[in-house]
Amino acid sequence: MSTANPAITANPSVLRRLELDVTRRLDGILQGSYQGLVPGQGSELGEARVYQPGDDVRRIDWNVSARSQQLHLRETVADRELECWVIADRSASLDFGTADMEKSEMALAAAAGVGFLATRGGNRVGAVISSGAGLQTVPPRQGRLHLMAVLERISTTERADGPARNDLGATLQRASIVARRRGLAVVISDFLDEPETWRHPLAALGHRHQVLCVEVVDPRELELPAVGVLTLVDPESGRVREIDTSRGGLRDAYAEAAAAQRLEIRQTITGTGADHLQLRTDRDWILDLARHITGARRRRANVGGRR
Repeated sequence: MSTANPAITANPSVLRRLELDVTRRLDGILQGSYQGLVPGQGSELGEARVYQPGDDVRRIDWNVSARSQQLHLRETVADRELECWVIADRSASLDFGTADMEKSEMALAAAAGVGFLATRGGNRVGAVISSGAGLQTVPPRQGRLHLMAVLERISTTERADGPARNDLGATLQRASIVARRRGLAVVISDFLDEPETWRHPLAALGHRHQVLCVEVVDPRELELPAVGVLTLVDPESGRVREIDTSRGGLRDAYAEAAAAQRLEIRQTITGTGADHLQLRTDRDWILDLARHITGARRRRANVGGRR
């Protein structure tokens, strides 16, 4: 666990390596050109069609329905330009890692993966970042140089901890205010705040945007190894506790409580209508991201084919 360094160590060479990893590996996995991570439904009106059970009733065109005496839906033309917002959590709990990287580094990698995909085709990327000095907002702009500046801001932002920090709920509320244009919102966090503090702000964000929640997890948060007495420090509260990991009952209770916590997090996220992606510090995050993207696109294609 690292608590001495208040910012993620990410020099330009690290960001360039992330760019190469994303562009080279994802190109090979995804196959093809992508306008963005997920194409938007669009706001430009298209053709009308007959309403079918299961369609969104908010898109009913009442004028056409009245003239034809049959319910019609107004289709929208898919946006070719996507506005993507990265909502990055920099709470102290992310400065922890026991595998290939710390959770804060995984969060930066996730932001890079989403960002480099979203900027293709001229899409704009902005960010809302929680920090020790308050919430930071980076307006959305196009281009690789702007994205690199966004990633640099995330990587060098002083972490947010202590009683004065902005919790995840407050960060999501700020994102709902500044992200006015309908688009994609990607929330990157370990989601360790109490779910009731961020459930409603997340649902409110989803009223206007498609939301992807990237949950960053370290394997030691899921189970404890038998390594004797451990001294644990909560980086956000400063509480210190010693536990004897040689006790099998304690390890089993820890794993059960951790599984229940992660289940509650996943259910809270999906209950708001957001997509959920878990990235672990001991797994191939690029492969997990690619699998999520291809799965999401396949599901959307199947839904479109049934209409």
